Amino acid sequence: MRVVFMGTPEFAVASLRALLEAGLDVVGVVTQPDRAKGRGKRLTSPPVKVFAQEKGLRVLQPKSLKDPAAVELIRGLVPEVIAVVAYGKILPPAVLAIPPLGCINVHASLLPKYRGSAPIHRAVMAGEPETGVTTMFMDEGLDTGDMLLQVHVPIGPDDNVGAIHDRLAEEGARLLVRTLARLADGYAFRIPQDHSRATYAPPISPEDEVVDWRRPAREIHNQVRGLDPRPGARTTWDGRVLKVWRTAVLESGPGEGAPGLVAAHGPSQDLVVAAGDGWLILRELQLAGGRRVDGRSFLRGHPEIVGSTLGVHGDRSE
Repeated sequence: MRVVFMGTPEFAVASLRALLEAGLDVVGVVTQPDRAKGRGKRLTSPPVKVFAQEKGLRVLQPKSLKDPAAVELIRGLVPEVIAVVAYGKILPPAVLAIPPLGCINVHASLLPKYRGSAPIHRAVMAGEPETGVTTMFMDEGLDTGDMLLQVHVPIGPDDNVGAIHDRLAEEGARLLVRTLARLADGYAFRIPQDHSRATYAPPISPEDEVVDWRRPAREIHNQVRGLDPRPGARTTWDGRVLKVWRTAVLESGPGEGAPGLVAAHGPSQDLVVAAGDGWLILRELQLAGGRRVDGRSFLRGHPEIVGSTLGVHGDRSE
């Protein structure tokens, strides 16, 4: 089977690797253009491009798939199917119409839930007990095409986005290979989505990162792990941004406390903070300009934080 692969971030590399290991004929790889990153604005290639070049694959980086010249380049590869994994752009009709077997997408959710660009973050932040990956025929809508196969993946109460991302990348890679095998054998059945059950997973915004200590402790814990390792939850302390990387819900706190109040708790002197209901242990923190440290080390270095109040209302000036 002649396959054109379209993908961009690290999540997609596992799927491209799986296609090659399965012996599929990957005739070209389409990925996003190199971008300037970091303080030095160094031009950086996307992970899929780096991996594809290591394997000697032909790489295309069109600025826009609406450009007829880009469409002709892809058509010229004569793919039987296009496999799409986190490419980063919606495919226009001219591209969707190229492969006779269709364009197959691997989406990191149990569709129709969490359609959109941030399904892993949103599922963890919502405290979902499970997520998964789905393969589907792409159409002109946002993740609205008919499904083929789906795999469920549990989310543990302390799993963060990084751990779930890695599991879904591997599960998605295996699911893509199974899906293409079914297509090749002619028994890939379409399963229409129940659009009435659809939910959406919009991109993470700066407002999503701000901790509101008035919320219940469990919800804040889900927010924190739903933003780890990127971009991170944040609050403010003493006029500075304080990143909160890891937390734990404290079943029995030090008593009543206004949301955001910081205390030292227990014989081990855990750093804890009051939420809207209950308390949270701050397991790992990072003060602006510093490095990530565990909560007890932070408390030893900054004992004056006890008795202070962290930013509550999401105002950056707090």
